Amino acid sequence: MNSKSSQSPEKIKQIAMELDNALENKDFALLKTYFAEDCTIEFLNLTLKGKKGLEKWLHFVYNYIEMFTLEPIVIMVQNDVFFEEFMVIARLSDGSTIKSKWAEVLIYENYKIKSLRLYFDRLDFAKAVAPNWIVRKILSYLDKKTLEGLV
Repeated sequence: MNSKSSQSPEKIKQIAMELDNALENKDFALLKTYFAEDCTIEFLNLTLKGKKGLEKWLHFVYNYIEMFTLEPIVIMVQNDVFFEEFMVIARLSDGSTIKSKWAEVLIYENYKIKSLRLYFDRLDFAKAVAPNWIVRKILSYLDKKTLEGLV
């Protein structure tokens, strides 16, 4: 990451908002134009690389999510780094819905995404896609167990 960016923070913010719109519209062709050829995507303790990794990530997302909206909460741009905290409101392919708070860090190079890091509570997602009440019960137990002593 450069200490002094030659990229405009306002243009980075604009591109990030266009990316969100393309994600909501499932525009694969447009989505690919926002990423560098050698990009990395990190989420769920995985790192996917390049345009093939981007395609894997997009197929993963759209395999589970039929439709979603992304509602920004906090946006910050410093040098080549875009940070956003946002709410994901999604309808899954089985008709169920999920509402989950996420954060992302995008690192830009020549106005292309070089690195995308996503952070979210995977239990939110797991509960939404759980196939039956037994699995949902186990996930609820794990959720409560991880908060023991705090609440």
